Amino acid sequence: MSDARADWENRIGIRSGVTTVGKAPVLEAPQGVTAVAGGSQVTLTWDPVPGAVGYQVHWSATEDGPLEPVDHHSGDVKAVPHPPYVDTTGEVGVERWYAVSTLSDVVVDGPPSERVPATPGTQAGGVALHVDAAGDLGELDRPWRFMIGSEHLSHAVSTDTTGGRVIGEELTSALKAAHDELGVKTVRAHAILCDDPVTGTSVYKEVDGEPVHDFSGVDRVYDHIRSLGLYPVVEISYMPADLASDTSKTVFDYKAIISPPKSWERWHDLVRDLTQHIVDRYGIDEVVEHWTFEVWNEANLEVFWSGTPEEWMTMYDVTATAVKSVDERLLVGGPSSAAAGWVEELCAHVEESGAALDFATTHTYGSPPLDFRPTLERYGHAGKPIWWTEWGVTPTHFNPVSDAVFSGAFLLRGMASSMGRIEALSYWVVSDHFEELGRPPALLHGGFGLRTVGELKKPRWWALALLERLGETRLPLAYDGDGAGSLVEAIATRTDDGVSVLAWNLTLDQSKATGDPGLDRDVSVVVDGLEPGTSYTLTHDRVDADHSNLAGTWAALKSDGQAWPDDQQWEQLHKADRLEQLEEPRTVVADEQGRVSIETRLPMPSFSFLELTRA
Repeated sequence: MSDARADWENRIGIRSGVTTVGKAPVLEAPQGVTAVAGGSQVTLTWDPVPGAVGYQVHWSATEDGPLEPVDHHSGDVKAVPHPPYVDTTGEVGVERWYAVSTLSDVVVDGPPSERVPATPGTQAGGVALHVDAAGDLGELDRPWRFMIGSEHLSHAVSTDTTGGRVIGEELTSALKAAHDELGVKTVRAHAILCDDPVTGTSVYKEVDGEPVHDFSGVDRVYDHIRSLGLYPVVEISYMPADLASDTSKTVFDYKAIISPPKSWERWHDLVRDLTQHIVDRYGIDEVVEHWTFEVWNEANLEVFWSGTPEEWMTMYDVTATAVKSVDERLLVGGPSSAAAGWVEELCAHVEESGAALDFATTHTYGSPPLDFRPTLERYGHAGKPIWWTEWGVTPTHFNPVSDAVFSGAFLLRGMASSMGRIEALSYWVVSDHFEELGRPPALLHGGFGLRTVGELKKPRWWALALLERLGETRLPLAYDGDGAGSLVEAIATRTDDGVSVLAWNLTLDQSKATGDPGLDRDVSVVVDGLEPGTSYTLTHDRVDADHSNLAGTWAALKSDGQAWPDDQQWEQLHKADRLEQLEEPRTVVADEQGRVSIETRLPMPSFSFLELTRA
């Protein structure tokens, strides 16, 4: 293990300091809490509480015993933004008592509700999904389109190799595919201000004690990103060595400096000049319309910020002021925090300091994002964009769940939860060409990417590709059955010549990431509102352990201990790199009521894309 990785793992959970909370109130417990037991699961629902950003589900072994949060083993925030919640962490046949509390901020939790009991059973029931093809819920929201995450962007022009593959060529290919195939518009990455060995430049140097700014390396990187049709999110990080107050404070293998600047005036001038340079190079109209400026990355963690919280708030003010000094229309925001932290604190701070806050950004892993609209409303920022600029199945590098089918179904659940309430949910990251804690040691190593070294598609790439394939008009969909709407979920849309349904089976409980037969479900998809007697071609694409699953394909090809494919195996892997069908396309006919019924079995985890196309 590298020194950087050991340092990361030792310090990743340590907060950089304690801050005041601001106006976040302690909210009452939800009413109407119910717990319905099914096969190997308990589904909890409750009435929403005004002002809530999320809810924490608790459990106890007895009616009056101590409560503890239900832990779905994600390693990050345990709270969820809304009901229902499916608990699969209990033991079949063993009663639990549940309560739910309300969060007004990620660190401000209210009292628990009254307790309700439930006992998961051994016998699983089926699930029915009822789609109204004649209905109309408006245009389908697509929160994945705004932004994707990436390794520091100079990586995209690197000529080095990993696993025999050229890093820059493949990261470029992944970014272009995200734009062309997923509709992604912007890319966010760290370290644009770092002294960069790839471009051989430093944005800030002191010559005879005076600052010299050199943006030629930034130009090379941003020109390349623009050539792909993407716009950069300018994450203003990390600290150039000559401007750092402490060059020994670093993070990652590439030793990004995380200290405050030694001069706030010189930091202001650097940010101002960078912003002015971007405006001069790309044009004020383009930058105002398409570019954004985000302040730092996860300063609420010690591993990313060696200063105090108060120093970071000064960093925010100085940086925002520098950006706005170029043009007031330019968009700047933050706090770009880990684990949904510091949103309340930053809102409270800028209310006092007067600094601009055009959008709010934060991160979370392992759960659907919380709902920070009430927080922004408390501070007069109602309607401003909320961007989750990092989100994923796990915050942990080298975690096998990142390569698994589970992560694809997880992506679907989070995107569906975010629709209509979050402007951007940015998956972290697009490619396994990623070297924060060292370059990838093997083809499948638990990397963060949607695509591997070698440009093979993981299940979560297929998840986004299938979301993008959905039609423009969302259709009403009702559920019933064992885990319906909590374990098994779906999105239905109308296409130009038919109906598409994307359904998945998932628990957030990562102890079940490799599957649990007790959570598999027989699913009936009933589509009403079709024209009676009309013939449709049914296609059924599937991602599960045996279909469209790169991990399974590679496991069957490799020998014990083999890290990278040989030439023949690369060829076989690329030939198998496709979305597979569960069954051959077939013709179905709407009955006299205008109904089509489709039966399938959805393992946990898995997802299916069912498309009815008028024949």
